[in-house]
Amino acid sequence: MKSKNWSEMKNMTDVELNTKLNELQDKFFKLKFRNSVTPLKNPLEIREMRKDIARIKTLITQKKESITS
Repeated sequence: MKSKNWSEMKNMTDVELNTKLNELQDKFFKLKFRNSVTPLKNPLEIREMRKDIARIKTLITQKKESITS
């Protein structure tokens, strides 16, 4: 997810963000498992997916904090 998707993610609702987070975590688990069995052609996919998960978690936290403040 590049900056273009970052702006789209900021406009997502909490439900959409949580759904996207669950999807990415599932894909991340499968990708790591597949990498342990046979090496991936592009191992940087793991790093990018981990960063995407962190970005979504950050947005969820920011939205929760803005509601409580």
